Amino acid sequence: MKKQNKQRKFSRKRDQRKAFLRSIVLSLFKYGKIRTTEARAKEISRLAQKLITRAKKNDVSSLRLLNSFLKNKTIVKKLVTEIAPKYKDRAGGYIRILKLGPRKSDGAKMAIIELI
Repeated sequence: MKKQNKQRKFSRKRDQRKAFLRSIVLSLFKYGKIRTTEARAKEISRLAQKLITRAKKNDVSSLRLLNSFLKNKTIVKKLVTEIAPKYKDRAGGYIRILKLGPRKSDGAKMAIIELI
């Protein structure tokens, strides 16, 4: 029985939410640091940490899983060759979330999410 597996839905259907999170994670891996809302940052960090852990294994099944989720071979290559080796000796905690003040226009809590 699975309990307490609730995720943030962001007022989107499942396929839209998956594409939305994929695009933000791709931006994080591409630039190393992005500015977004606090709720999005928390969801992204969960997903990005799992992907980095998968990339650390660097075997065929891991590469296939990363390619099937990210759908961008250049980012997957960067993840496996540049990002994951930095965390070889680290057991977890690859992402840092720095909380900022509220956004001026709508008052949403903002945060910077970055790779450590």
